[in-house]
Amino acid sequence: MKEFVRKIFFFFFLLIYFSQSMPAQTYLDSTATIDDRVGDLLSRMTLQEKIGQMTQVDRSYVDTCKADITKYEIGSLLSGGGSSPHSNNPTFWADMYDDFQSYALASRLKIPLIYGIDAVHGNNNVFGATIFPHNIGMGCTHDEDLVRKADSIVAIEVSATGIDWTFAPCIAVPRNERWGRTYEGFGETLELTEIMARASVQGFQGNDLSKNNKILACAKHYLADGGTENGINGGNSIMSEDELRRIHLPGYIEAIKQGVGSIMASYSSWNDVKMHGNKYLLTDVLKGELRFKGFIVSDWGGIDQLPGDFREDVKQSINAGIDMVMLPDRYKLFSATLADLVSTGEVTIDRIDDAVKRILRKKFELGLFERPYANRSLISQVGSAEHREIAEQCVRESLVLLKKKDGILPLKKSGQKILVAGKGGNDIGMQCGGWTISWQGSTGDITPGTTIYQAIQNVVGINNVTYDRYANNTSGYETAVVVIGETSYAEGNGDRSDLGLDSEDITTVRKIKLAGLKTVVILLSGRPMIINPIIPFSDEIIAAWLPGTEGDGIADILFGDYQPTGTLSHSWPRSMEQIPINFGDANYDPLFALNYGILSIQDSPIGSAPEYYSSVCSKDRSYIEVNFNKTMNSPVGHESSFILKINGISIQIGSVQLNSADSKSIIINFSHPIMNDDKVTIQYAGHGLDAHDGGTLQSFGPEEVYYLTDGK
Repeated sequence: MKEFVRKIFFFFFLLIYFSQSMPAQTYLDSTATIDDRVGDLLSRMTLQEKIGQMTQVDRSYVDTCKADITKYEIGSLLSGGGSSPHSNNPTFWADMYDDFQSYALASRLKIPLIYGIDAVHGNNNVFGATIFPHNIGMGCTHDEDLVRKADSIVAIEVSATGIDWTFAPCIAVPRNERWGRTYEGFGETLELTEIMARASVQGFQGNDLSKNNKILACAKHYLADGGTENGINGGNSIMSEDELRRIHLPGYIEAIKQGVGSIMASYSSWNDVKMHGNKYLLTDVLKGELRFKGFIVSDWGGIDQLPGDFREDVKQSINAGIDMVMLPDRYKLFSATLADLVSTGEVTIDRIDDAVKRILRKKFELGLFERPYANRSLISQVGSAEHREIAEQCVRESLVLLKKKDGILPLKKSGQKILVAGKGGNDIGMQCGGWTISWQGSTGDITPGTTIYQAIQNVVGINNVTYDRYANNTSGYETAVVVIGETSYAEGNGDRSDLGLDSEDITTVRKIKLAGLKTVVILLSGRPMIINPIIPFSDEIIAAWLPGTEGDGIADILFGDYQPTGTLSHSWPRSMEQIPINFGDANYDPLFALNYGILSIQDSPIGSAPEYYSSVCSKDRSYIEVNFNKTMNSPVGHESSFILKINGISIQIGSVQLNSADSKSIIINFSHPIMNDDKVTIQYAGHGLDAHDGGTLQSFGPEEVYYLTDGK
């Protein structure tokens, strides 16, 4: 009995001794301040553990060696575009996340992972998620409340899968439409970018990051990625510091004011200095002058673009201010390399500690130490009807009505058959664009949603609408909705030297119009395009951008349930020669100006002045067809009111007459030969030509005439 008492006494003595001699684990105390928790955890970490927190690896590189997460104390994983679990649904994503997290929590200090993903217009890697319009469309809503609401929904659908960090918003200011990431920015102006940056960060992060339906935001790509020469992705932004700060920095200033948790460095350069190695902009400006308290993450393999070998790349990027390196694979080499750089004094331990503090602070703010696993109660909300309803609103408010004639919209909900044509008419993948399920996106039924054809079908019934991509049969239809534009792309693959429509698009629109159908053109694109060849063959043109999964938002406008409210967030060029074109340029003369948009589908008021629509020269070049928005009276006797010029020289007009096939246009006959490269313009001097309803045509022009040439 005495021996038993002695052992009990000795046990309690040891317990008291060690409890007093071992420092309390403050970092695991949720009631302690975040600063105290960060300081306590940092004091316990070895150099290798600190480097682990600065390491980000794509999931595909550790999927078969998950023990490396524990061994190398890896602090972050990501899913690059298309890097998904073997079964792409929300539950499997949550399972995958929890599995990876369990290996992080098996490490000595049990520091949870932070997991990043490109949720740039919805949780767009996940099959069945709600896919919103890309940012270019959201910019055309000019509605920061709607952007905030949309991104709060994205945060819910991302949180449901366990993931706690999105590489969004992209707050680039795209200044050249050749750039393949134009659609990722909200618009060409710093003012719009500031507003939307604020709203997006608020939507993702809210006022309390620890809430289980909020995620860390990442403003990208710092800095001036939208200002590169010739719009080359990752190219060189050649500009003064004044221009850099005036146009490209304000969005980041606003994001920092909203507490954005991370910022991603750009692939691009500023005046030949790669951003991943630019200490002045990353450390002096961002962390010093702007007092950014979050962490800076590199882009995918971004440090590899720095001059020198891998060791030099690591040294330069970390010393410049990169806190976390998206490798995305060479984590073992990175760990050894950075450790050696510290041992030789080429990277200081203070620089390491600063980076790790920034990362840990966000992990604590997110509540990852208390709730490291997925919140599966949110899974039922992924792709829910309520979320899709908001996405539908985003679609209809992002549409910009560019051209309109009377008597076309709204479409009838009964009593007519509608033809849907064009390559995008029944293609959810084309609607969504890049960064959807896979990195570059793809065509076809890539995820659940409503195509434009299906949306029209939902209104008029299955028997009253037909989809015929090439419009091979136009008989029996009064109206056609032709969906044309760009197929999906992302980043560098989307850089273009020519933004003209492809021959299929032009042929399909022309075929339908020449068959006598009312022709409504829906343009799906990630930027303004050169649309001159289809303007004379359309009655309505709607820029729908990349609207995502909810095609019903387009039907909302077509059938008049809502009026269009979207206005352009980009100036729309007349030709490639005008690009780059931005508001405020000298000799600013776009086809459609910044903030342009027709805000009603209703016919113009009775007696209002008819509006010039377009003009096209016949293929035999013997006459010009001039189109207006409403029915015209006979122009006979008004020959002298029109001025026709070829290469700036006036030519004789033979006669003018009403077009017998379409009374919204007049025919101007002439006999002067026109060559392929001639520039033809038409002008009206204003001498009393009336519309059928009494409105008097006002002077216009000179306007460029599009003319048909062989092979076009």
